[in-house]
Amino acid sequence: MCASFSPTLDSRSRQLLRTLISCYIQNGEPIGSKTLAQQAGLDISPATIRNILADLEELGLLNSPHTSAGRVPTAHGYRMFVDSLVQMQPPSEDDIRRLRVEMAGGGTQTLLGSASEILSAMTHFVGVVSAPRREQFVFRHIDFVPLDARQIMAILIFADNEVQNRVIEPRRVYEPGELERVSNYLNAHFIGRTLADIRTTVLCELRKAKEEMEQLLAHSLDLASQMLVPNDSEDIVVTGQTRLMALQDLSDMDRLRELFEIFASKREILQLLERTIDAPGVRIFIGEETGMVSMEDISLVTAPYAAHGQVLGVLGVIGPKRMAYDRVIPLVQVVAQVLGTALEPPTMP
Repeated sequence: MCASFSPTLDSRSRQLLRTLISCYIQNGEPIGSKTLAQQAGLDISPATIRNILADLEELGLLNSPHTSAGRVPTAHGYRMFVDSLVQMQPPSEDDIRRLRVEMAGGGTQTLLGSASEILSAMTHFVGVVSAPRREQFVFRHIDFVPLDARQIMAILIFADNEVQNRVIEPRRVYEPGELERVSNYLNAHFIGRTLADIRTTVLCELRKAKEEMEQLLAHSLDLASQMLVPNDSEDIVVTGQTRLMALQDLSDMDRLRELFEIFASKREILQLLERTIDAPGVRIFIGEETGMVSMEDISLVTAPYAAHGQVLGVLGVIGPKRMAYDRVIPLVQVVAQVLGTALEPPTMP
């Protein structure tokens, strides 16, 4: 999770804050002392509750809308809630079995789409999944196709049957016969290895003096070094954007328009997900923690997914700050685990 905001509270204050935020998440209305007296399970008077709420407001955990005597959580209140107060409601075993069935089989892109759709359908918010970096997948076959005198298309086939085309401009002109010999050499020497591993080997070999290499090896390394430049345009799958239009919490059309522009470009969302790829477990960004003004009313719950111990990408849910964190957090965890398992055979070694 993101930076913690946890002022020291006594047990009564914690219970009242937990109850208030849970009730507000459920019904969306400011919560008053009378409701808390009924729901919190504490043997204290409404007057005492009002005093505690005033203290919580002073700490910046609650806010009082001008039109109501009740209170609502602030972003800091939500942060304390998810860090130390929320009581998780994980998916049932039946739900997990259904998830595994829905995400069984299919290629990588199909599985990513399924994960995004499941997250959106089960939360009624937006599901996002960053595509795995192809450099982490096992290489199965390569072909070179000359496009013109200066350009060659490298066709990469991975162990999960996904195909990626990369156009390169080699430092010299290659005849079709040379391209065939180079592809045969690369297929013979590098099949079954990841692109990241191949790149390391190629760069190491390129440091050797050219005259020490046989011509075929030199040509192969020359083309491979250009073909294996890391791809910075990794994509993400986004599902359920229109669900946000029905949410009362996101009724500001200008802010909603900005949010849809972010979804369309995908760049900012991908950058947010990339911030969490090396962090174990669930990360949560609440409002301004995203670093984007257009997402100040938004929360993002993410978790990395991995296969055979290798982190491949990040998935998550984008929704209003007033979301059912008790269900969304464990759901994101479970979907990440199920997706990682589904990607293991036969996409990784």
